[in-house]
Amino acid sequence: MTLVILSLAFWLAAYLFNNWLAKSRWSGSRAVRLAVPAIFGVTVIVVWEGLVRGLNVPMVILPAPSAIATRFAASLDLLWIDFVQTVVKGALTGYLIGTGAAFVTAVLIDRSLFLKRGLLPVGNFIAALPIVGTAPILVMWFGFDWQSKAAVVVAMVFFPMLVNTVQGLADTGKMQRDLMATWSASYWQTLFKLRLPAAMPAVFNGLKIATTLALIGAIVAEFFGSPIKGMGFRISTAVGTLGLDMVWAEITVAALAGSAFYGAVAMVERAVTFWHPSQRN
Repeated sequence: MTLVILSLAFWLAAYLFNNWLAKSRWSGSRAVRLAVPAIFGVTVIVVWEGLVRGLNVPMVILPAPSAIATRFAASLDLLWIDFVQTVVKGALTGYLIGTGAAFVTAVLIDRSLFLKRGLLPVGNFIAALPIVGTAPILVMWFGFDWQSKAAVVVAMVFFPMLVNTVQGLADTGKMQRDLMATWSASYWQTLFKLRLPAAMPAVFNGLKIATTLALIGAIVAEFFGSPIKGMGFRISTAVGTLGLDMVWAEITVAALAGSAFYGAVAMVERAVTFWHPSQRN
């Protein structure tokens, strides 16, 4: 019970300190902006550890962070193999193929009113299909290795990216397009010099949404058949043997990979769309 009380006291102290820090005159500095979420994360881990240890929560219900860290350190080789199989081969390959194909298709749709009125409603319908229904079909089509997981990722990221890109290409005013016409600009000149730069915020919005969908799709697809490696495979087998510490270790890898993936896209977005109001300090 002592650990529970100490955990709650630590939470209260961290909350008061973080609240003061966020409202202090240094709140706009980069150091404080990094410190506030870092303190919050440390607080969550400390309280989690204290409550699990203090209340004697069984590992099959919720393992302590220290147990997860121990399993993580002891399984680095296995976690790396699963990371390469799921994230690099499945998620990243599917992400690049799906978003690239969606971008090219969006440019073609922009040139054709028929495709815009015909393909986008079909795309919205397909995007609404549950992954648990499409994943087994794609696994049977493309086999049990990473290719089928990449196919699931392509199906998940294609239409969100397509819709955002089409919307972005339409995000120019009539006056801007008329100005390009008065300069005798061709369609492709208008596309590359006006409409694509204006569409970049929407394009990157689709890319950031796709980062999350890609990782989820690759992991879930492995539940329906995979070789004896991969994050989804490891999670399903660890749950079957009640190895919840291994499950949480894989979840940690997925969270770190997803955050890094999203952050990398956000950094590129900041460099490309530095002119947009959302990127100004």
